[in-house]
Amino acid sequence: MTDTLGRLIREQAAAIGDRVAFTFEGRDVTYAELDAAASQVAQGLIAEGVHAGDRVAFLDKNSLECFELMFGAAKIGAVLCPINWRLAPPEAAHIVNDAQARVLVVGTEFLPMLDKIEADLTSVRRILVLGAHPRHQDYTAWRDAQTADDPVVEVGADDVALQFYTSGTTGPSKGVISPHAQGLNIGRYCVQQYGYRSDDVLYVCLPLFHVNALWYSCNAALWADGAIALAPRFSASQFWEDIVRTGATQFNALGVMASLLLKQPPSEAERHHKVRQSMVVPLSKQAFKDYAERFRLKVTSLFAATETFAVTIYKPDEPTEKAASAGHPHGLSEVAIVDDDDQALPCGSVGEILVRPREPWIGMLGYYKMPEATLQANRNLWFHTGDRGFLDADGYLWFVDRKKESIRRRGENISAYEVEMLIAKHADVREVAAIAVASDVSEDDVMVYVVPQQGATLTEAELIDFCSRNMSYFMVPRYIAFIDELPKTASEKIEKYKLKQMAERDLAKLWDREKAGIKIKR
Repeated sequence: MTDTLGRLIREQAAAIGDRVAFTFEGRDVTYAELDAAASQVAQGLIAEGVHAGDRVAFLDKNSLECFELMFGAAKIGAVLCPINWRLAPPEAAHIVNDAQARVLVVGTEFLPMLDKIEADLTSVRRILVLGAHPRHQDYTAWRDAQTADDPVVEVGADDVALQFYTSGTTGPSKGVISPHAQGLNIGRYCVQQYGYRSDDVLYVCLPLFHVNALWYSCNAALWADGAIALAPRFSASQFWEDIVRTGATQFNALGVMASLLLKQPPSEAERHHKVRQSMVVPLSKQAFKDYAERFRLKVTSLFAATETFAVTIYKPDEPTEKAASAGHPHGLSEVAIVDDDDQALPCGSVGEILVRPREPWIGMLGYYKMPEATLQANRNLWFHTGDRGFLDADGYLWFVDRKKESIRRRGENISAYEVEMLIAKHADVREVAAIAVASDVSEDDVMVYVVPQQGATLTEAELIDFCSRNMSYFMVPRYIAFIDELPKTASEKIEKYKLKQMAERDLAKLWDREKAGIKIKR
């Protein structure tokens, strides 16, 4: 029974070893080659003293080495922790330390970041670099020095396989503890529901530190005996040329990607490709229609989170009038819509979306070292998504907005709390509140209301400069408004719904970083 990642690659290598599993930057890797490399990595980790449950951190853009590490760690019960390479150095160091990673693998592009954080890493015992380095061993040489003997380690479906970090809504980013069965179930389910085949090539340009790429594309392709065409990152201008060159038949996209592709000038490549379908989250009804018609493909969707699985699915043969929905459950889960007291709401009423699995081990095991947050998220035997939506009479789930204080900007989940804490460090800032406002591209933009210190002469441009030096580029606010007082309840809680109303009313008049011509360096 294929119930762990290690068994998946081992069994695929035995059954279809000569078939191409990955294509990346002109290089083809077969299932057998990937399995052998994973075994070498496993042996190397054992030699480094890595045991079952230990974390192995990976900091680089999309690359084959991420999969060697994932499967290699899986074979010995160790845990891969992929790090968001877009983070600022202090944030990356926090994640490595929080995960208590024993080994850190770093791409050469991020060596400047390594120089800034290395002295602060408290748990790392070995640093491997994807290239030459004066102090640290080259990853390839380290791997190739190991035997390809498959390690004999007992690993179960409920053992931890990956630890992703998702932005918190009322506190720091949380480590989501994911068992083997979670990602494997998602891959299997996508194959069953979307109809992936052994001749499919899934194009993956989303970052591998997100579950969308690792589980909903890569695991699905491997489960279908198909192939993965891996790209370092998304490029709107080169996208369709890559699709044609790789022979891709399916790809996943975020709503912002779909918007950017629709804004590109028409090309021959976008009309002469082999893509059968594309899973996009989220899309409006009009965008769904424009996307499907222009690019001549079937569009699918779903509702999921890092903590969950494919809760609902909109399949390629679903009714077009349900196109903007997230689909409906297909036997894998229960979905409930409730009010603030967890009382069920009637059909069509908007409330928080709650989820409960019908199979074991297909959701997260909890938040790493955060038992209170784990219990709070799973209160009353339901996982509370923090998202709001409604179920229609046919059981389709329609997403409305986010109840939690999270901002989603161009594929990145941003914690309003973290934005506020970073800005509050400025000496001239007394109070700050961050909210999401609708973006003219897709998803959200970051808006902050700032109460300056008395007598301060802080300007918007100065605050943006401070933000760009102290937070990840995607967190830097687009809109800023200085305000005398923040609206609060009697218990001193900020009434963010009032700030949202103010922002929606005055958005065209607000100070806008983009209109000011300020560019943020990545």
